[in-house]
Amino acid sequence: MLTRAFLLASTLLTSTLVDAHVFSRELGDFDLKLATQPSRSMAQGLVKPTSAGSTFHGGLDLTHDSGWYVGQWAPTMGIKPGTNLEVDTYMGYKHPFDQTLSYELGMIHYSYPALSPLDSQQFYAGLTILGTRFGAAFSNDPDRQDTTLFADLGVNQPFGIGVSMKYTTHQLGTPVSIAEGGSVRAFNDWSIKFSRPFMGIDLNLIYSDSNLDGTQCSAYSGQNAQCDGLVTLKAERAFY
Repeated sequence: MLTRAFLLASTLLTSTLVDAHVFSRELGDFDLKLATQPSRSMAQGLVKPTSAGSTFHGGLDLTHDSGWYVGQWAPTMGIKPGTNLEVDTYMGYKHPFDQTLSYELGMIHYSYPALSPLDSQQFYAGLTILGTRFGAAFSNDPDRQDTTLFADLGVNQPFGIGVSMKYTTHQLGTPVSIAEGGSVRAFNDWSIKFSRPFMGIDLNLIYSDSNLDGTQCSAYSGQNAQCDGLVTLKAERAFY
């Protein structure tokens, strides 16, 4: 039976940066950004989201005038009991044709220092057209293959609501046995997020789901917090 749940997650961030989310500084031909949210366009949609209740997170991004960039993002510092340190390291190249069209290529390495066998890589490519971003990513790990399609439709005026969507197919190297003698070798999941700033608070409404249900959910290991349909209301504010 498909269940529907509502989760309210309020996250308080602590930082000494002067901007609400991103501190930027020019270093010769480089642009350095320190942030409490992912600052790279395509990587922002593909790095793993911050876990609910993860109080401390942040990252940095270094971009050269030529279009090459490198960065790191830590969605969780492993401080909360039951969590582990995760560091997402990415590098890539972004090239604008003009002010309305650009493309981007790159790679992300997901690292878990305390759980090194779980390290994985992901390759991505994207296209930005008039402020709307479309992207795709592929990872080929020893035990699974994941393919992701991503779209960020930008901010809808005059309401100021941002909309982004993600759809992923997962192909497992070894089928996972479930109750009643069945098994799961492949599944899909998806999510859609609506976001809007309000009085200094970032409000996010996220709906996620997958094509698994019932006993099949025991085999779920996708991008969402749970297998069944989930509506998450997240309010986040940075205090300096």
